[in-house]
Amino acid sequence: MPPHGSSAAGVPGEGDGHGEPPPVRQALSDSVYETIKAMVMDHEIAPGARVGIDALSRTLKVSPTPVREALARLESDGLVVKRALSGYRATELLTPQGLAELFEMRLLLEPRAAALAAANATEEQLDGIERILEEMQVQPSPNGRYASYRDFAALDQRFHEAIGQAAHRPLLADAVERLHAHLHIFRLSNVVGAGGPTVAEHERIVRAVLRRSPERAAEAMTEHLTRSMRRQHEDQGDASATPRGTPAPPWPTTRREPPAEPASDRAR
Repeated sequence: MPPHGSSAAGVPGEGDGHGEPPPVRQALSDSVYETIKAMVMDHEIAPGARVGIDALSRTLKVSPTPVREALARLESDGLVVKRALSGYRATELLTPQGLAELFEMRLLLEPRAAALAAANATEEQLDGIERILEEMQVQPSPNGRYASYRDFAALDQRFHEAIGQAAHRPLLADAVERLHAHLHIFRLSNVVGAGGPTVAEHERIVRAVLRRSPERAAEAMTEHLTRSMRRQHEDQGDASATPRGTPAPPWPTTRREPPAEPASDRAR
């Protein structure tokens, strides 16, 4: 999924001839989008609350146009919904059942994606996955406000989407992307202290993918998602909801030995 707000370089103040907004307007649109997104993530716009275009325009001191553009993007993120005759509203938070269903879907999709990535990723894709992990490793610990974990959350999303793309299964990659799992989860609960375990679990996934071990990659992804689900339940004081077992992946897992590689190569 291309990053929001990306546009082709062109003559300053002009579009690219294909409907792209000029750079200044795009920068304003991106800024308004991020501001409203932070308001939703931090519950300054309460879950379920009406999101008025005119009121936001006055608050942010901008015209209604970038606000409309931002809300359209937030609708695609699953953070607001548009209803006939009533305008936009912030989406409700995930219920415990909704959270369980989200992780159920992820456990069906993402271990399979990791296994396929280990088998099919190009060298360029492997390099990209490593770079994302390296960026995550140097991120400061989040303090609970969206501004503090925005970059970490974006990298977390990029990591999982990069694994999906490296599987070379477009429908699978699209399904992983469309869950918008990271936005919903980070919006739901406190993220203080989540960075360290998440990065360590990502490291195990990356090692397995780099070693071209589909089974180990699927296992590492399953472990990561299961631990993440457990952290969510604990954050909400619902330790009894911790899953009692990990579902088996719905595909055969024939053990493949990783190819021999020089010590200086990727298997590190």
